[in-house]
Amino acid sequence: MSDFIVSARKYRPATFRSVVGQKHITSTLQNAIERGQLAHAYLFCGPRGVGKTTCARIFAKAINCLAPDGAEACNECESCRSFNEGRSLNIHELDAASNNSVEDIRTLIEQVRIIPQVGRYSVFIIDEVHMLSAAAFNAFLKTLEEPPAHAIFILATTEKHKIIPTILSRCQIYDFNRIRVEDSVEYLRYIASEEGVAADEESLNLIAQKADGGMRDALSMFDKAVSFCGTTLDYRNVAQTLNVLDYDTYFGVTEMLLRGDYAEALVTFDAVLSKGFSGQTFMAGLNRHMRDLLMAERPETLRLIEMTGTLLERYRTQAGACSVEFLFGAISVLTELDGKIRQSSNQRLLVELGLMKIAGLGQKKNDLLTPSGEYPLPELTPRTAAPAARAETQPAPAPPPPASGTEGAANAARLRPEPAPAAEGPHPEPSGRAAPSPELAAASGMRPDGNVPPAAAPATASGTAPATRPGPAAPIGTEVPAADTRPAAAPQPVPQPEARPAGTARRPLISGTSLSDLLASAGNPAAQSEKTQDPEPAAATVDPECAAKLERARERILALIRERRPRFVPAFEQMLFRGDTIAVSVPTTELRDEILRSKTGMLMRIAELAGVTGRIELEITVNEQIRAARPIRLEDRVKYITEKNPLVAELRKALDLEVE
Repeated sequence: MSDFIVSARKYRPATFRSVVGQKHITSTLQNAIERGQLAHAYLFCGPRGVGKTTCARIFAKAINCLAPDGAEACNECESCRSFNEGRSLNIHELDAASNNSVEDIRTLIEQVRIIPQVGRYSVFIIDEVHMLSAAAFNAFLKTLEEPPAHAIFILATTEKHKIIPTILSRCQIYDFNRIRVEDSVEYLRYIASEEGVAADEESLNLIAQKADGGMRDALSMFDKAVSFCGTTLDYRNVAQTLNVLDYDTYFGVTEMLLRGDYAEALVTFDAVLSKGFSGQTFMAGLNRHMRDLLMAERPETLRLIEMTGTLLERYRTQAGACSVEFLFGAISVLTELDGKIRQSSNQRLLVELGLMKIAGLGQKKNDLLTPSGEYPLPELTPRTAAPAARAETQPAPAPPPPASGTEGAANAARLRPEPAPAAEGPHPEPSGRAAPSPELAAASGMRPDGNVPPAAAPATASGTAPATRPGPAAPIGTEVPAADTRPAAAPQPVPQPEARPAGTARRPLISGTSLSDLLASAGNPAAQSEKTQDPEPAAATVDPECAAKLERARERILALIRERRPRFVPAFEQMLFRGDTIAVSVPTTELRDEILRSKTGMLMRIAELAGVTGRIELEITVNEQIRAARPIRLEDRVKYITEKNPLVAELRKALDLEVE
């Protein structure tokens, strides 16, 4: 037989301090024990795997301890030893799922009358109490209301609403919460270190997300991942083991949709289907991803993302590239499709249609004239072939190729749906090209000979482009003649663009450099240099009293670090405040990297504590002299001895020794 014990049993909390994520419950029970204010009936309710039965056992053990240490059991007296060895006669556990009849309750009532032999109380823990029948509940009422002085009942259930009100009114009700993702990650990291397993942050986040607030489920998934991956948990292998889509899939699909590349998104979706995932699973995960990106848009909502470490930074980075309108539209489309996919006979087509609509949102995110209800399909490869009629009227050979430096700009200019007029000055007509019609020449402001009058030159230089097609322009790279010095003619009115017929969607704009901009910049070097300058980035807000507020909140910040990150305390005890920057010194690069992984969440908490409204930066300096100057503490010695001899950890666990 193997001596292996699953993590959910091996690392089951034995003290109130070791219970994860239920501090409001454990503090109340500890205070009740210390003050001697014990009720005769308790009801523990909450989701599965959050510690209901565990807290009931710890509570029963503590109230029967003969030499308690405050509210904790001593683990040395006869009552504690009998409980730890599973031979206690004072603590009775009953499964109401299999003992739900009136006869079972009668047997329980007879056991209640027996006085405990060791200890002060007889504790009856009834799991899944909602499974009792109505007759059993009624038979239990009188005993539950007025039990003997030595009897205490602890009822546990996952479905409080199924318990009759007369039972609820006779109990103190404790509601257990879902365990947060960050708390689950912290406990999983501790177990991994105890088991000698190297796990990255993404793997632990994935396990905690999949567990959905249940620590028992998280530990079961951890054991499964260790069985598959061995002593090193890799993010992709963990995702494959748990049969979930990894974060990289959703990040990659979002990048494709932002570019309007629906074809690549459909190929990725096909790869997801080939792995055995359903379209509904993919769409639900993508919808959650879009929601998390929306929460990452603002610092005050960043805490609503249940992520830690590097994943939180990835969400912040991608959220910066997404507009709020795009995210709202994507969530709206995905939510609408979620209600239709269950009744759809072709779920794949429905999901593909949704991806195309979201890609259209990504393509038109800068087009404010398109109504919000229209989702035009983006153009992946714009048409470059000329119509056949034009090929017949223009049999002349193509103009000479442009210079290498302007080749990319010329290609971009050909992709613009609205061409710009030519630069000022006369240009020779290429041989074999038909002259423009009189109507076209009058609308564009050209002379019948194909030249642009001087009056139209300012409009061209300022970047104004009429909607009609201009006359032929000189090839890019040729020298533009000087401006005409003849008197300017009367300015021609700029024609208005033709109104689109009702019901037609506006073609999405394709970004790129226009031909008019290139020609205008060629005639005006100052304008060209002005356009090449990058716009100044918007400066982040800085609280002018940031340093003073941080100094006043120093003790609260240290208290937060001691509670959440005890390893960071020596570094933050000597922290300095310079403007909006917190400067700390660490002895090793490993500690610096560990602090950087928790940087975002930590700075958010610090800003909240200090009341800082602007940004806060963290400056970390590696100073190896700190290690030499720091005195060796007791916990450092214990850690060193444990690393040299792993049997010390087992000895501490067997003797329940803790370093104060």
